[in-house]
Amino acid sequence: MFDDFYGLSGRPFQLTPDPAFYFESVTHRKALSYLGYGLAQGEGFIVITGEVGAGKSTLVAHLMATIDAERLTAAQIVTSKLGGEELVHVVAQAFGLDIGGHDKASALGAIEGFLHDEARAGRRCLLIVDESQNLSVEALEELRMLSNFQLGAHPLLQTLLLGQPEFRAMLLDHPALEQLRQRVIAIHHLDAMGADEVRPYIEHRLARVGWTGRPAFEDRLFDEVFKVTGGVPRRINQLLSRLLLLGAVEKRERIDGAMLQQVMAELNEDGTLSVVSMAVKPAVAEPAAPQAVSQAPAAPGPDLAAALAERDAQIAELQQAFLELANSVEAGARPAQVSDAGQIGALTERLASLEARLLEQDRTVRHTLTMLIEWIEEDLGHRAAA
Repeated sequence: MFDDFYGLSGRPFQLTPDPAFYFESVTHRKALSYLGYGLAQGEGFIVITGEVGAGKSTLVAHLMATIDAERLTAAQIVTSKLGGEELVHVVAQAFGLDIGGHDKASALGAIEGFLHDEARAGRRCLLIVDESQNLSVEALEELRMLSNFQLGAHPLLQTLLLGQPEFRAMLLDHPALEQLRQRVIAIHHLDAMGADEVRPYIEHRLARVGWTGRPAFEDRLFDEVFKVTGGVPRRINQLLSRLLLLGAVEKRERIDGAMLQQVMAELNEDGTLSVVSMAVKPAVAEPAAPQAVSQAPAAPGPDLAAALAERDAQIAELQQAFLELANSVEAGARPAQVSDAGQIGALTERLASLEARLLEQDRTVRHTLTMLIEWIEEDLGHRAAA
């Protein structure tokens, strides 16, 4: 819808990985360097990890679009919870092999024969495994065994493993994966983009579909998008799609911060705010009393200052209570100084009470901040009308 309204030739912020939209951020440039180094070695495992939506699949799509098919045969699989034998069959299918039997030996024989044929034709083979965090240790061991295939002294298969951060932790720490770790020749973690990369990223994707400045964007919007999304590409795509949709619906020629806040409020209402926001969803504030709704808003500045001061005092009191409880427990641990159990129980109850009061005070502060924003917006509206 919004692509027609703004005269765009396509959807600039689609979620499906498309090499045409590849944007080389600093972290993606580093990842490509590691990939280039790893592929030049022609053996072992290359590992790329990153948070959900960091751009791993787009990076691979870009890689697949740039490789020379005359020199490198690449196959890609997206893994689910596969066992070792299942994985072997999936790898065979990825390379286009038709396995007559359903046994593991037949699949392994077919894979080895295919790799030998490719090597004799002057082509290396690369297996790309996406969502590697879903693989069992058994399946990872099967991948390691596949890397043993050789023609003379030359390895026949190289593997690129893509996964979420937990896969990196598993790979580095699991005692059963020591042999696989020794075959990893390059590893890189895809970080989120920096604040200074958000604007070039957005404008790059828009330019790919014929954007010529319509709609325009408020300058400070890009910093706000970074704060909301944390610089994660997929989150940016989802947020910008909603912003452009709102712009088309309301026939806006300029996307600004007020529209961003409106989209955020809509996402919060339908329970999908976490899709675009890296921040923890705040607690819902208590609704205002009915009579307060009809009253003209007053500047809430003094109330906010008082609420913040009270919250700080409660935090200090909570910290002191923690210290007292810790000292009591430490004293109770020494045989020569038996602490009064009743005193520790009283301190524990005090901590629980302080935590509840602090939670309530946080709600009050958030509610006051909301009132402040509404008051400022209404005041600006009155000034504009005047």
